Amino acid sequence: MCGITGFYKPNQIKILEAENILKSMTNTLSHRGPDASGIFSDSSTNLLMGHRRLSILDTSNDGLQPMHSHSANLVIAYNGEIYNHLEIRAQLEEENTSVSWNSTSDTETLLEAFEHWGISDTLPKLRGMFAIALFDKSKGDFYLIRDRFGEKPLYYGWIDQKDEKSVFSFASELKAIKKFPNFSNQISKDALLQYFSYMYVPSPLSIYEGIYKLEPGCILKFTSQPPQKQMCDIPHSLSNEPYAYKNIIINRWYDLGEIINTASQNRFENSEEATSALESELEEVIRLQSLSDVPLGAFLSGGVDSSTIVALMQKKSSEPIKTFTIGFEDPSFDESPFARDVANHLKTDHSELLVTANDAQSIIPNLPKIYDEPFADYSQIPTYFVCKSAKQAVTVSLSGDAGDELFGGYNRYLIGPGLWSKISILPRFLREFIGKILLFLPINNWDLIYRQYSKFFFKKDAISHFGEKVHKMASRLRNVHSEDQLFLSLITEPLAERIVLNDKKNFKSDNQIPPFLKDPLPANGVNDFASMMMYRDTLNYLTDDILCKVDRASMSNSLETRVPFLDHKIVELAWRMPLKMKINRSEGKSVLRNILYKHVPKKIIERPKAGFSIPLGDWLKGPLKEWADILLEKSRIQKEGYLNAEYVSEIWAEHLEGKRDWTFKIWSILMFQSWLESTK
Repeated sequence: MCGITGFYKPNQIKILEAENILKSMTNTLSHRGPDASGIFSDSSTNLLMGHRRLSILDTSNDGLQPMHSHSANLVIAYNGEIYNHLEIRAQLEEENTSVSWNSTSDTETLLEAFEHWGISDTLPKLRGMFAIALFDKSKGDFYLIRDRFGEKPLYYGWIDQKDEKSVFSFASELKAIKKFPNFSNQISKDALLQYFSYMYVPSPLSIYEGIYKLEPGCILKFTSQPPQKQMCDIPHSLSNEPYAYKNIIINRWYDLGEIINTASQNRFENSEEATSALESELEEVIRLQSLSDVPLGAFLSGGVDSSTIVALMQKKSSEPIKTFTIGFEDPSFDESPFARDVANHLKTDHSELLVTANDAQSIIPNLPKIYDEPFADYSQIPTYFVCKSAKQAVTVSLSGDAGDELFGGYNRYLIGPGLWSKISILPRFLREFIGKILLFLPINNWDLIYRQYSKFFFKKDAISHFGEKVHKMASRLRNVHSEDQLFLSLITEPLAERIVLNDKKNFKSDNQIPPFLKDPLPANGVNDFASMMMYRDTLNYLTDDILCKVDRASMSNSLETRVPFLDHKIVELAWRMPLKMKINRSEGKSVLRNILYKHVPKKIIERPKAGFSIPLGDWLKGPLKEWADILLEKSRIQKEGYLNAEYVSEIWAEHLEGKRDWTFKIWSILMFQSWLESTK
């Protein structure tokens, strides 16, 4: 695991000055690569590349980057791991008897594969995670390449220098690009609106105008001659329509939609066949991803996904594998006993870190530095601490991420189809009429009615925030007229447009809808509502929330994380399974449970699904109130000019008074305000 950065040198900057700039940019990524650093500069093309190294495979100096190919024609700076690089080496040796290796690193394997087969033929062979910067000296072409599902981050774009031409730059994290002198890119209002809708900035946008995330499965080519066809929208590449702008062309080298089309023609006939194929392939993937020259372990929450990974790891290990979890003082948020039960049964070498409220709150001021742009999934806090705990014993940790998206684990996959069947059966005019009636009564009145109802009928299992739920349902009745619209209502925070201050001139009604929701669905294989949600989530929520959260939390602790479920052969197997093999009645991940229950008793695993959560709503009213008051101060927000100060003050007062639970929305505002403060 490493960090990469670089830029094309403006003509007015001398090479020595440019190299010093690159070194300062590279050093901002030292947490991603604390073991070594290196730079490359080419005066003939004005290209500079920097690299920070976290040594995992071949920890000697032979694996240092940027690295040249044996012919010296290709130069690479690369972040990631190629798990099957030994297999690729064997293929290269078989096809090219003259190859001689200088190291045992996967970086050298990559370079020789690119040289021997070319980029387009090499990429499909790779099983791994990667963000690659590659320079072809003979052609003068420069490439940025991102892995299939976006496990490794990669930003690029144009730095707007005052009174100077813009500079093309790239990096693993925004902080490196921002280190370039006179960085002055403005905050993107479109990105800000999407952030407050989704709690993260969806690809391909970043929080800054002119700076973008390279989308998963894409390859960017920077050429000396601008493409003839120019597009003016944000850089979003469809499989059959490359994006061309200024000096770049972006193509999609891995298309999940095409994979699903193919998989739908080869469905599993029965659950036993699917379970056997998945278990066999998972064992192979875990074997590959356990390749490391440094200590390795796994996260363990006690849920289906992480427990399955740990069970299969332990099955093949002669020694107890190291597992890690965290616990909280508040028992209602503490899942460590469940992880402990699984660890005890599997006999792993288990570690628990008890995180106090003070511990959790202490990391909050550092979150803007860790994430570089506003990010409001508050499970970022426990994720940071489980990575910190793991780093004390290992340098690499496997996780169970992506199991929910691939095998139907989120509640919305269970709730959405049933909800749509009820909503859609009503004529549109009747839905809208009922919605208006429900909204006529204020939330507080609905809460009062429900309290009286509960007392009269002696209900024990009270519904929390009943009035808010009624208003949410009313809003869906009025505004949801398709499955796509219902999905959008399930994954977004409402009223984002009320938070962002705008001049109305450049404010479009669909600015809060990211490109991935506008793309057409695969022609085959996504024929039901739940599968559509799983497909959309894999393209965006998984990459820009889940994987981003884990990457930044782990890398801030110089820990490498690996995701077995995102091996492309596992993904392809998952999409060969009919929905009924994933979601069985009111329970998701059926096929994973079939595997897990061979190794762990069902009674240890079965419990209601819970998120990786903290009592944030209570903290905002208690120990975090003073911090929040400062960031949410009305005159401050008015002076900054990004948010609607009146609305922010209104919802903050309602939250403190207990009238409404605005935890998610307030946290997103606080994370933006805290990030904004960190940029000053």
